[in-house]
Amino acid sequence: MNLERYPYLASNNFNNYEFYSSGPKGQIKKGVRFSLISNDPVIYNLAFGDIPDGTDVIDDAVVSNNNDRGMVLATVANTIIDFTNNYGNHYIFATGSTPARTRLYQMGITSLWNEISIDFDVYGFKGDAWQAFKSNVNYDAFLVKKK
Repeated sequence: MNLERYPYLASNNFNNYEFYSSGPKGQIKKGVRFSLISNDPVIYNLAFGDIPDGTDVIDDAVVSNNNDRGMVLATVANTIIDFTNNYGNHYIFATGSTPARTRLYQMGITSLWNEISIDFDVYGFKGDAWQAFKSNVNYDAFLVKKK
């Protein structure tokens, strides 16, 4: 994806990523973490949020409002590409810490759809089933898999 994004650092095992959001609230440290949650099929959970000073904990409930949502989401999307380049085309599960945050992620997927859909299959969880992602449906969670 050729979207403007923040530079990030990956851990040696490519499971953890860190970058800094930059905006009116200053530099805010962000983290993306991939954790294995299923072996059959292989599914990794994507955790994303702020990393408070002096910790390595990802806080997924904080609202930063640093006026750079597009760049932050493009950076997270790029970490998914980097992770799948190193781990293969396994499923990656993501949901927000609140329904509003999940809706925000859906809006991000929709806004980046032309770029995302080139390399990834995206599914949304609605009711009790996974379905191919559609921009006009509110989902409870998402799965992405590299094509």
